[in-house]
Amino acid sequence: MIVKVEQLVKRYGDLVALDHFNLDVQAGEVFGLLGPNGSGKTTAINCMLALLKFSMGTVELFGRPMRPDAYDIKRDIGIVMQNVAVFDELTVRENIDYFCGLYVTDRRQRQVLVDEAIAFVGLEDFSRFLPRKLSGGLLRRLNIACGIAHKPKLIFLDEPTVAVDPQSRNNILEGILELNRQGATVIYTSHYMEEVEQICSRIAIMDRGKVIASGTSDELKRMIRTGEKITVELLNPQPGLTESLCNLPAILTADVKDNRLIIKAERQGSALGTVLDYLNTNRIAYGQLYCELPTLNDVFLEITGKQLRDNSN
Repeated sequence: MIVKVEQLVKRYGDLVALDHFNLDVQAGEVFGLLGPNGSGKTTAINCMLALLKFSMGTVELFGRPMRPDAYDIKRDIGIVMQNVAVFDELTVRENIDYFCGLYVTDRRQRQVLVDEAIAFVGLEDFSRFLPRKLSGGLLRRLNIACGIAHKPKLIFLDEPTVAVDPQSRNNILEGILELNRQGATVIYTSHYMEEVEQICSRIAIMDRGKVIASGTSDELKRMIRTGEKITVELLNPQPGLTESLCNLPAILTADVKDNRLIIKAERQGSALGTVLDYLNTNRIAYGQLYCELPTLNDVFLEITGKQLRDNSN
């Protein structure tokens, strides 16, 4: 077990940020930690890293208690937080060398590690640039390089792809998977459901300071009532259509948005035939019709009652 957190409680006055929070992460996982803003994700990470004191509970990393002075444990940890943390007056290479130097004192060894980190994130052509000369995507890559140059065994990535272009996002995700293939265990937080489905082997959903569901992507999808989602392009929407559909067997919800009928059905069985029969019997003209299985965003919405932004924006 790389990470074991039990009954963690963190309070800010009357506000309970973590409410008996529990987490287990196995060696070799890319573990997704999801939750709406204010759910306690970043607080949980800071407590696991011993950057925050907590009211009760225990944190063990690599099978040992984590404390502020546990420097032997911290040498095996890499941290890439949501806010980019680099020195504006240092070049790309100097930044990576500085952060790597916090863990590796031997200059020759550090030079090799810095070269590898620069190549890993694809910043060879920008090594002498100052951070202010980098695009948002390149700046995120620099931030990652600073956190992983010392070859950590456990890496915390807190929304590393926020506000970057699709190409940079793909490069970052591919880099995370490569770090995992090289032996690193990764704890990954994101609001982007497609990213989480793409790279995470297991996922925990947080809300109000506690884990409310965990498992693989498929396991989480089997926990909710929603099964297939049916989208129908209506040529002439009729009043009362959604109310009538909701009275049909296995239909959970029906809504019309911009002439698109969106139906969510129960997980057991298939509602497509029922919907088609209703549309044809009532001579409701429609164009394209397609079905899709529930997504992680559907899981999140049903379990927490809150919507996360997705990767399509």
